Amino acid sequence: MASVHRFEDIDAWQEARKLTKTIYALTQTGRFAKDWGLVDQLQRASVSVMTNIAEGFDSSSSPEFVRFLGYARRSASEAQSVLYIALDQGYITDDQFSSAYEQAEKVRRMVTSFSRYLRTRQRANAPTH
Repeated sequence: MASVHRFEDIDAWQEARKLTKTIYALTQTGRFAKDWGLVDQLQRASVSVMTNIAEGFDSSSSPEFVRFLGYARRSASEAQSVLYIALDQGYITDDQFSSAYEQAEKVRRMVTSFSRYLRTRQRANAPTH
C-alpha cells in the first residue's frame, strides 16, 4: 500500500469525493432539486462517506479508524438506498441511477478493503503473550 500522509491520499476518500460530486450534480436539476428532504438525505449520506474517512484518519488508533470506516461504509449503503427512491420518483434515469449506484458500490468496496487492511495490520502488530 502506498504511503498515506494525509486523508486526501486515501484512494477510498478520493472515490468518495467523486461520488459526492456526482450526487450534487444529480440533485441540483429538475424536479429532484425541489424535493429538499430527499436532496438533503442523499447529499448528507455522500458527504458522510468523505468526512468519516477523513475523521477516522485523524483518530488516535487503528480500531477507532476502523470504526469510522464502518460509518463511511454504511453511509455509502444509505446513499444507494436513497438512489432507489430518486429512481422510483422519476427524478433520475435508469442510467443515472446505475452510474451513481455503481460509484457508491465502488466506494463501499474500497472502504471495506481498507478497513480489512487496517484490522489485519493491527493484528500483525499486536503484542504476543
